[in-house]
Amino acid sequence: MRERTARGSDRHVVDELDRARAREYALLANLLARGPSRELLGRLSALQGDATPLGTAHAALAEAARRSSEAGAAREYFDVFVGLGRGQILPYASQYLTGSLYGRPLVELREAFQLLGIERVNPSEPEDHIATLCETMAGLVGGAITGPDGCDRDFFAKHLATWARRFFADLERAHPAAFYASVGSLGRAFVEIETAAYSLPA
Repeated sequence: MRERTARGSDRHVVDELDRARAREYALLANLLARGPSRELLGRLSALQGDATPLGTAHAALAEAARRSSEAGAAREYFDVFVGLGRGQILPYASQYLTGSLYGRPLVELREAFQLLGIERVNPSEPEDHIATLCETMAGLVGGAITGPDGCDRDFFAKHLATWARRFFADLERAHPAAFYASVGSLGRAFVEIETAAYSLPA
């Protein structure tokens, strides 16, 4: 996906909380698009946790990264998402919401991308892949993609809130997926926080 600023929109002020949220979305996008590199595993192993649900998930991801190798995590990614013919989990909104790929959720997402000025760069990959949606949220929250006021809230409600928690819960239970189960826990905790925050009055 290539991102560009929507014509005629103003770049909004991004505070430290939004920058932290954007980093969380970007991390999930990276981990869900491909297996982590050795360098990324090294950075993840240094994550610090705390007693909050998100902090606990960070600590678990750090521990999983310390126990993982680049090759091992790549094998997990293949087994969970690709497989020999088909992976355990198909990480697409259409699959989760309609039971098949290239469904109505993809059509609605393409319409949203057109309004936001986001152009497709990989014609072989449906855009409703969870990694692409997290990447888009990172851009909307962090200010790299701009649009009307509240566009991040609308995008989350329409394209992530309806299925992302179920996806991450499935990823937590994937077998064998020691590293990616921790990615599922992080994603589920983060989506729950985002869902609660977006449910508050604007």
